[in-house]
Order: sequence, then C-alpha cells, then structure tokens
Amino acid sequence: MPELPDVTVYIEALTAHVSGRRLERIRLVSPFVLRTVDPPVERLVGATVHHVSRVGKRIAIAFGPADDENALVLVIHLMIAGRLRWRGPGQKVGLGAKIVLASLEFEHGTLFFTEAGSKKRASLQVVRGAAAIRTLDPGGVEPLETTLVAFRGALTRENHTLKRALTDPHIFSGIGNAYSDEILHAARLSPLKLTRSLDEAEIAALYGATRGTLTAWTDRLRVAAGGGFPEKVTAFHDAMAVHGRFRQPCPVCGSPVQRIVYAANECNYCATCQTGGRLLADRSLSRLLKDDWPRRLE
Repeated sequence: MPELPDVTVYIEALTAHVSGRRLERIRLVSPFVLRTVDPPVERLVGATVHHVSRVGKRIAIAFGPADDENALVLVIHLMIAGRLRWRGPGQKVGLGAKIVLASLEFEHGTLFFTEAGSKKRASLQVVRGAAAIRTLDPGGVEPLETTLVAFRGALTRENHTLKRALTDPHIFSGIGNAYSDEILHAARLSPLKLTRSLDEAEIAALYGATRGTLTAWTDRLRVAAGGGFPEKVTAFHDAMAVHGRFRQPCPVCGSPVQRIVYAANECNYCATCQTGGRLLADRSLSRLLKDDWPRRLE
C-alpha cells in the first residue's frame, strides 16, 4: 500500500498537474469504485481544482477552499494495488483496460486511476467540506510534524508491539508495512518489543528513525519521479534495508534478513541488528516445528 512518502510525492505531482485546472469529464469504468452517492460525482464536472492534500494514506482533491464547507472533495483511497497515472494529450495510454477504474479528463491531460489484481479495494468518495474530510481521518499524529513529547504520548498510550503501533493509523498517520520495517531496522529495535517497555533512549531513537526514514524516502522518490508524475510506485525497493529482502544480507551487518508472516502481512527484520540474534516466532511455522524451531540465528 502506498504510504506517506509515496502519497506525498503523488500529491506534489497532482498539485503541479491539476491545481487550478478545470475538470472536463470523469469516467467511472468500474461500477464499484465510487463508494458514495451524495453529493453526486457528476457535480465535479466543470469545477476547478483548488488544492490537493493528504488525509492519512488517502489523497483529497478539493474543488474549493479548505474553509468552504460546501466545497466538493474527491477522496482517493489507493489501498494495496491502486495507482495514479498521468497521460498528456496525444500520449500513448499504455494501460491494460482491465486495470483502469476511473479517469479524470482535463484540457491538458488525463488522470487514470488503476488497480492491478482481481480484488478491487481501491475507492473514490465524493464528500462536502472540511468536516466530512475529518471523518475520514483516523486521527494518528503526523510523524513528520509531531514533537518527541507528542510522539512518546501516542506511542505509549496503549501497550502494543512496535510493529502494530507504527502501522496503526489511529496512532501514527501514513505509516504502513513497508516503512515500519525500515524504521525499526534504523532504530535497531525488535518489531515485537512492547511500546511501554521502551526506555527514553529507545523512544528517542525510534522518533529519530521515523522522521529520518520517512524524510529520506520522500526525497528519494522525488528524485526518482524527476519532476514528473511517479510511474513506478511500489512497496519494494532494492535500496531498502530489510523490507521485502528475506534471506538477503542486511546492509549493516551482513546477516540474512528474517521474516515472520501473520494473516495477510509480513514483518522483515535483521536478527543481529534488532533482536540480539534471537529469531522471532512465526505463528504458523513455529507451531508446526515446535521444539525444532530455531531460537537463535546461529
């Protein structure tokens, strides 16, 4: 799922491409992509984009000032496989018909909303005004705007594993599976360590790693976009330290990256850097192996 760095770069590209531009036509290809009926989506046609912003992992395209409670806002939730593509006049679309969910046509180009795979989870919503936008915000603190004190308060409000806390949108805004792995590796903390067991030095390290990781990757994705529209948005990058790099060497110590799988998610970590060499138990595999489950990396 696109997270804070990816969504930020999307918003910057959208601002450059559609801010101040009039929407000429909106076409819904998938009958299930639109999750609201009032206000009707047709009301957006002929309106001018005022600004684009982020609400958690959602993208909000506002057709009016933020303080106008009657302004219509198109909210895009990319979920796991949703992506945005921009094509200028005369430019080859180059997209499979089956993956296009909707298109927004402007005089100078078209924004395509796509989703790969058979599970159509990505969505559009049309809402009215800032109050409606706030109802879509899970309420997590903004990791790049919060202070260390506020970060500590959000982190320790409840006692969860660090992996769960970082990816809970009610605690922190915009962080998901990929960047939480990278943050915890940078902080040298176990993903299963409990939030209330952290000392002050560990909280400070996590705060710094969160801000540093998200900022560095936002900058890296900006460079990759090259001032244009991001085309290759993915949760897996060769430059990542641990996420998606199971069994590959940790860039810090060279130990093989480990992985635990739970439900539809996975957690990647370095046992040497983060858990003192201890292997974390995979719920399914460790139960199957029982006493044969290795306790330590060596």
